[in-house]
Amino acid sequence: MTPSEYSAVETLRNGRRAEIRALKPADRAAMLEAVAGMSEEARYRRFFAPKRSFSEKEIAYYLNVDFVSHVALVAVVDDAAGPVVAGGGRYIVTAPGRAEVAFGVDDAHQGQGIGSSVMRHLVKIARAAGLTEFHAEVLPDNAPMLAVFARSGLAMRQTREDGSVHVSLGLSG
Repeated sequence: MTPSEYSAVETLRNGRRAEIRALKPADRAAMLEAVAGMSEEARYRRFFAPKRSFSEKEIAYYLNVDFVSHVALVAVVDDAAGPVVAGGGRYIVTAPGRAEVAFGVDDAHQGQGIGSSVMRHLVKIARAAGLTEFHAEVLPDNAPMLAVFARSGLAMRQTREDGSVHVSLGLSG
């Protein structure tokens, strides 16, 4: 299965199932709804700035991924209203063997293991692509994201600089 066709099913902490799959252009409305379902604090932690809306250029950047240098997965869960994108993650190759990784989960689905699930699948794709390291900038108060990285089982290094925590994760193993 190629990264652009990626799909796997995970069981969340609450016992419900989530499909972790490749982001598709048809996910535009669902992705924007997921971001709208994030609190102002959660959006700030993800984007490092107050973010109420996105320009068309930003939407295109986040939605149109090539699954080589930019890979994005979404977590789709069944809610009362039907399937919804509850969150997702992506990596963007920044240098040979290295990629920046980032995640976001809407508030209604926080704490269910979605970030950790998406992380595992991004690692699987990255390893298959020959990547050896993920890196991320995390705000120091973003304990949930730091916990996802710490629980990943990957070799982790952290340094604090300029008001953020720089995290490096080794993908070998």
